[in-house]
Amino acid sequence: MTRAAAIDALLPQTQCTRCGYDGCSPYAAAIDAGSAGINQCPPGGAGTIEALARLLQRPALPLNPANGIEQPERVALIDEARCIGCAKCLPPCPVDAIVGAGRQMHTVVAALCTGCELCVAPCPVDCISMVPRPTYSADAPGAADNRQRYEARNARIARRAGERAALLSARKGLV
Repeated sequence: MTRAAAIDALLPQTQCTRCGYDGCSPYAAAIDAGSAGINQCPPGGAGTIEALARLLQRPALPLNPANGIEQPERVALIDEARCIGCAKCLPPCPVDAIVGAGRQMHTVVAALCTGCELCVAPCPVDCISMVPRPTYSADAPGAADNRQRYEARNARIARRAGERAALLSARKGLV
């Protein structure tokens, strides 16, 4: 395992981008390269900072407030009565925790939600709020589960883009 992979394994895999990078893996690579501090992950908080400090043999630092604050684990909740089915919340969800279709009501599968908050800003009717993870949801996704869903989503997006490019190329050949 490379050092960047070891760093990535300690991150919560919320893919929230609050660290200033496009996800946990790019943040881990930046830490490994020395271009990012170990204290930029609000979802991981003090526990992750301490684990990174031990791994890298550096002093633990307080969470950088520019990246956010440590808070109890939260999940997205859609006010279904206000949801207009615009589907703008679907693409930003890094783990496909939101289900629904265009012009239909959407809902969040709390057991899959990483609490990244990326779905909140695109909602044009502000029907998405972040709430504490339900206490009955003891089976919150772990970092490995989050990483697997994130990678599967990215692979699906890349596959669809390749299929679309092939289709467009074939159509251009027919013209």
